[in-house]
Order: sequence, then C-alpha cells, then structure tokens
Amino acid sequence: MSTATIEEPRQATSPSENAALEYRALYSGAIISALFGLMSLFMLAVTEFFELAAQVAVIPIVGIIVSLFAIRKIRANRDIYTGAPLALFGLVMSAGMLAWGLGHAGYVYATEVPDGYERISFLTLKPDQKDEEAGRPVPREAVDLLNKPVFIKGYIRPGTIVPGPGKQEFLLVRDNNQCCFGDLQSVKYFDQVLVHLKAPLRAEDNLQVTRIGGRLVCTPQNLGRGPQYPVYHLDADYIE
Repeated sequence: MSTATIEEPRQATSPSENAALEYRALYSGAIISALFGLMSLFMLAVTEFFELAAQVAVIPIVGIIVSLFAIRKIRANRDIYTGAPLALFGLVMSAGMLAWGLGHAGYVYATEVPDGYERISFLTLKPDQKDEEAGRPVPREAVDLLNKPVFIKGYIRPGTIVPGPGKQEFLLVRDNNQCCFGDLQSVKYFDQVLVHLKAPLRAEDNLQVTRIGGRLVCTPQNLGRGPQYPVYHLDADYIE
C-alpha cells in the first residue's frame, strides 16, 4: 500500500530578504584606487621639473598597483564585492597621469636648454656637507662654472623687477613657496640669484617658471650681509 507525501509549501521571500541576499559590499580597495587616481593629477603641476616629477611619480605607481589588486580581488569574489568601475577609474587615471607626466617632463628636460649653455640648478649653488666642513660656502662645482654660460630656471620673486640703464634686474628664486614666496629674510643665499637682464630682453611679474641663460658671477663678500645682498649673479642674455 503506497503512501503519499505532502510537501510543505515554500514560503515566498520578501523584497527586503531578496535585497539582503543580493547585497555585495563595496570593496575598500576600489575606493583607495580612485583616490590615488585623483591624487595622480598632481603630476600636472610638476612637469616643469623632471626630478620633481620622478619623485611625485610614486603616487600613480602606487595607484596602479592598488587598482590592479582591487580589480583582481573583485573579479575573484563577484558574489561578495563590488566596485570594479571605481578601481578601473583609478587604474586609468594613475596610468594616464604617470605616462603623460613623465613623458612631458622628459620632453621639457631634453629640449629646454639652449645650445651653448650648461644646465645647473639651485642645488648646484648649495654647499654640501663636505663643503661646509671645509668652510666653503661656495661649492667647487659652482666655482668651476663662474663666468661660463649656464642655464637655470626658477621663479621671479614679485616686486623685485627693477629697470636700469640698458638692462633690467630681478631676483630669481628656487621656488614660489606655495605662491606666497615667504619672507625674503628666510631665503637662503644659495636659493636666489640676482639676474641682470640685457636689453632688449624684458621680464614681467608672473608666477610661472622662468628659464634664464647667462654667465654666472659670484660675490662672496656679500655672505652674511642678508638676502638683500645676493651672493650669486647672472648676466643673462636669454629668458623664456
């Protein structure tokens, strides 16, 4: 004699329960990837200086690594995590800024120095530890460049342009100190150069990077007299 089994009716799940079952967490790595992608935009501000661009490149490089890890993690756990578009956004931004930033900085570095000039920087004018121990405020490297055509770039300190007979003078400084340039008394002697710009060349106040070429002159007797008495001068015949 056969027996019949009666199946209990299945209870329908509520919309809220379905939503709970379908919920996937936003992977935190995707958010970090997007943040690194946005921070990589800082590469746009440093492409005038290749050395600085190379240092800042750490940001997009880390962004690429974090983004790739996040994408891999999300794809391997599709039922748990979401956020792939954010991670992809971070990857594209980081990779794009890295390629464009270093590419543009490299192009600028390779083409900005006119023929016949030797590239120097404000670090060239700064004594290192050995120079300081030997009592040499003017490094040997800078001494070897005196009266030779050199190329240097920096920022025109606002308010320092002074016209003169047949020439124009202004103070070129290492950086703009976040666009406020700071107190002149805090500027080190090796972080400024007094430029004598020969006519008909002219300079105007601006916050852009200024490129200068000319012959380097040193006035060591101005050491200790304060920043208003520059130690380094440049008899310039090139400006951009």
